[in-house]
Amino acid sequence: MHKRILYAGTVAVALLAACQATKPTTTAKQPAIETLGTTSVPAGEFAYVYRKNNSSAPEYGTRASVTEYLDLYTNFKLKVLEAEQRGLDTTQAFKRELDGYKQQLAQPYLTEKSVTDQLVREAYDRMSKEVNASHILVRLPAEPTPADTLAAYQKVMALRQRVSGSANFEQVAREVSEDPSARENGGKLGYFTAMQMVYPFETAAFKTPVGQVSQPVRTRFGYHLIKVNDVQPAQGEIKVAHLMIRATPNMPKADSVTAKKKIDELYNRLTQRKENWEKLVAQFSEDAGSAANGGELPPFGTGRMIPSFEEVAFKLQTPGQISAPVQTPYGWHVIKLIEKQPVPTFEAMEPTLKSKVAKDSRSELNKTAFLKRVRTENNFREFAAGKAEAFARIDTSVINGRFKYTAPVNPIKVSKSGKKQSGVAESGLFAIKDKAYTVADFLTYVQQNQRPRPGAEPKFVAQQLYDQYVEQSLTDFEKNNLENKYEDYRMLVKEYRDGILLFQLMDEKVWSKAIEDSVGLQKYFTENQAKYQWETRVQGTVISAASPTILTQARQQLRGGRYAVPRLAPQPISFTANTDKITKSSSLTLDNLATAMQADSALSVTLTGRFKKGETAAIAQRRAAAVATYLTGKGVPAGRIKQTTQAKVSSANTLTPAVFSSNTAALEEQLNAQNPLSVQITQKAFAKGDNKVVDDLISRGPGSYDVQKDGRYYSVVIDKVLPAGPKTLAEARGLATSDYQNYLEKEWITQLRGKHPVQINTAEVDKLVTK
Repeated sequence: MHKRILYAGTVAVALLAACQATKPTTTAKQPAIETLGTTSVPAGEFAYVYRKNNSSAPEYGTRASVTEYLDLYTNFKLKVLEAEQRGLDTTQAFKRELDGYKQQLAQPYLTEKSVTDQLVREAYDRMSKEVNASHILVRLPAEPTPADTLAAYQKVMALRQRVSGSANFEQVAREVSEDPSARENGGKLGYFTAMQMVYPFETAAFKTPVGQVSQPVRTRFGYHLIKVNDVQPAQGEIKVAHLMIRATPNMPKADSVTAKKKIDELYNRLTQRKENWEKLVAQFSEDAGSAANGGELPPFGTGRMIPSFEEVAFKLQTPGQISAPVQTPYGWHVIKLIEKQPVPTFEAMEPTLKSKVAKDSRSELNKTAFLKRVRTENNFREFAAGKAEAFARIDTSVINGRFKYTAPVNPIKVSKSGKKQSGVAESGLFAIKDKAYTVADFLTYVQQNQRPRPGAEPKFVAQQLYDQYVEQSLTDFEKNNLENKYEDYRMLVKEYRDGILLFQLMDEKVWSKAIEDSVGLQKYFTENQAKYQWETRVQGTVISAASPTILTQARQQLRGGRYAVPRLAPQPISFTANTDKITKSSSLTLDNLATAMQADSALSVTLTGRFKKGETAAIAQRRAAAVATYLTGKGVPAGRIKQTTQAKVSSANTLTPAVFSSNTAALEEQLNAQNPLSVQITQKAFAKGDNKVVDDLISRGPGSYDVQKDGRYYSVVIDKVLPAGPKTLAEARGLATSDYQNYLEKEWITQLRGKHPVQINTAEVDKLVTK
């Protein structure tokens, strides 16, 4: 029988998908499924959790299933109750963490699912087409005043009259468009599909007939006139590889000619001499990001690449087909088609489109619909007198972001109709359901959220801030009532709340305690030694190699037991002329070497002293000794330092430390330099199941065996057979710690059940038994 985990941290994100269909929750007192001491557990709460976590199980609704889950849930609630009684739900850390989760969980409820679904379907339908369009832009400031907006609109309407008449759209775009690229491209945008332009622009482009010019379209950039040049069926996505030779527009002519000669020669070698694509790309492509991967680029669709590159790429028809060289601002490219991918089905794209719609400018439609619903559901009422009073108090200081408001000393009391009550200094601004929002509330908001808006009128700024305040108030009101409206949300928040509390207490009582209580763990292990036993094992070495040659090489080097580690070898150690005094820079080098050797006890070093012409061999010996002394002074054991002297005169008076390791990982590192899977070396006691090759040889006892299996070559040396027997705590620590944690948890639950006696309401349990 499945046991569903009750910790909130494991709640699937998928639970949120259908939240908008949730029925409003009721607040009537519910019967209890059980009582824990004096604390009741609502029957509806348990029924909800049981149904959500078990409804797909075959045994759902059986008495055994309900009883088992209630037992698990009881243990869960006992732990949460203990956490509450200890005040863990009152700490600031707990409140911050829960609030963060609540913000995330609330998001799906603060949208209009029907609007989202419409926008997703619309986006997918539009993705079946690609529009080729040009545009003329008349820019607006980031926060335009009404005067700015009117001037821009009048300008764009005048331009529309021109291009709707005899004027050439491309020429007008070059002359007056405030899109900087228009001077070169005449406003041409090439082909694009849904989700590639801001939503208002996209909508106008898809609705304007071919050859026509749209009405002015307002986006965050300003006003646009859009001319649709062509519409074609969507080409989907393609995956290509390319070989690139860099050639930038400003490079010297001679270099540009050389780049063209290179790409032509490579194209000829690919198409005439049929040379290997991957090899030529690796050798010659100057796109470092893709050369090592055969020149492969991520899949792309219309409008996502440089137009000249994209146009040639989409003309390739069959996988493996290679294009003639094509030039872009980055250089010359030869393009190879890997595959064409049609537009996926709606079902395949729906999750991605939902995510994109939520982040896209079209999400404003969803937001507008959401706010409209909240206004209607909660009887939003605006009070003209209060609004006029608020706007009258906002003076020109708000333009500079310096508006100040001092709240009245007496508490503000406003009736639901917005009228002042006796002796009250402020009016109501608006009301949401039974909650009144005052002029004082709004003016405080203005002071906290204002910023400089040069050139704007106070009334215009006041209206913008008012709209923001209304929007925030409606959203906050809805957020604060989600637990009353939606059972799914309320229960989900409760799961997260209880899960946070449970995690804190479980860590203290069970998880960390089992790790830190070494005496208790040892006692438990000793009392349960029979559970931790070895079966018969063999001590040995296994070498797995990609080829017989590598296997032989690994076997030979393994015999030495000491393997070079070139990456740790320091720079040569230098000395003052004719002395054994180590230079300052070399002292730092030796410090780093000593640190590495202290961190890894498998490392050792060989010091080879050298001497120049005019020096004696003795000086070389003293230099090696000086370095050895330096390292031992830094904590490196003398037994891991070997000294030698070069017999002949050298061109330098330096000393070169060679670093070695007794760990076979160092030998693997050497042999896997070219191919990370060339060789694997394992030395250990092998139990049945640890290694398939060893499993077949355990019964044969000690000896050396060569085996070929599944395309790999193995050398197996079994040194001895280890008889069955008890494990040490160190060998069984992971399993023993886990078992000790379970033991501690059971003991704790027994204590909690004693502290909070459990009484089951059998009548409510019977209601859940349906089979």
